[in-house]
Amino acid sequence: MEEGDWFINIEKSFKMYLLFQGSAGWSSWFTVHSVQSSSLLEQQNLLDHTLSLFLFLLIVNLMAIAILSRGRCGLSRCITKYLVSMAATDLFVIITAVLLNRIPAIYFPGSFLSITPVCSLSMALIYASMHSSVWLTVAFTFDRFVAICCQKLKTKYCTERTAVVVITTVCALGSLKSVPWYFIHEPIIVINDVPWYCRLKEIRYTSPLWRAFDWFDRILTPCAPFVLILLLNVLTVRFILAASKARRRLRVQSNGEKQSDPEMENRKKSIILLFAISGNFILLWMTFVVQFCYERITNNFPTAGYSDPKFILQESANMLQLLNSCTNTFIYAVTQSSFRKELKDALIYPLIVLGKINK
Repeated sequence: MEEGDWFINIEKSFKMYLLFQGSAGWSSWFTVHSVQSSSLLEQQNLLDHTLSLFLFLLIVNLMAIAILSRGRCGLSRCITKYLVSMAATDLFVIITAVLLNRIPAIYFPGSFLSITPVCSLSMALIYASMHSSVWLTVAFTFDRFVAICCQKLKTKYCTERTAVVVITTVCALGSLKSVPWYFIHEPIIVINDVPWYCRLKEIRYTSPLWRAFDWFDRILTPCAPFVLILLLNVLTVRFILAASKARRRLRVQSNGEKQSDPEMENRKKSIILLFAISGNFILLWMTFVVQFCYERITNNFPTAGYSDPKFILQESANMLQLLNSCTNTFIYAVTQSSFRKELKDALIYPLIVLGKINK
């Protein structure tokens, strides 16, 4: 094979792959988008916008980690540990899914990141970071449920030490569960004994073992977290409503009139953060759950092209998953006045330094 012909053959392999092989989540990005043709100017504009968005999301998550780590947001150390870990895993999702996956697949086909072992590792890292991010949201929701509804267990469970153990365990198990995704990919083409790009092996759809793993993987993330977060929030709301009525009756009986309740006001602030984060997760992962249920019920995986409603649904689900990894910082800013103050100080500080230098 001539050196100048190998990329043409890869492109042909891509087109055949698109005709006969369905896409499944993130694996499709090393195959689907590398064959899109556009002018150099359009590619450069899209690349500029993609990189700008990536840098923005990167900076936002780094700022959230830095601000929360300082411990000046009026939150307990236990809550701070969970929020920092969630921001860190969200940052890792953005790095693996955007920097190591989407940008090279669309704009730099044939790079080192497109070699099969490397892109297989990239896929495994994406799943590991996503699983960890999702289950840390569940862990945070459960921690707040215990803190609000289980006063006897609160003193033992809602501690900084327990939070560290839970976070470490969740990340370790999430990484371990993602290892099989490394072995389910095969190269699209081999050139000079070098395997290029990733596609799912046929056994992914035919092997009972892999189909069982796929069901287990999808049920564990995000179906089970979906149900658990909904259940915990319903139980939390039910407890808060009952406790609020009881406290109002006691205060009216003791004081003869309604007065403000500082404890209930503090509780409201904490549950606003809880419901904002968990509600955001439910809304942004709902499309993925719908896609998963549709594909498994119809047993129809292949897509016919970019205009295929199934392809649009898949990519919409992927986009909303990424969006879920960059919205928590905005939630903190909207719901926490202390976080807003720290964020404002962080943004103003460089201007203050520049002003002192120029004097």
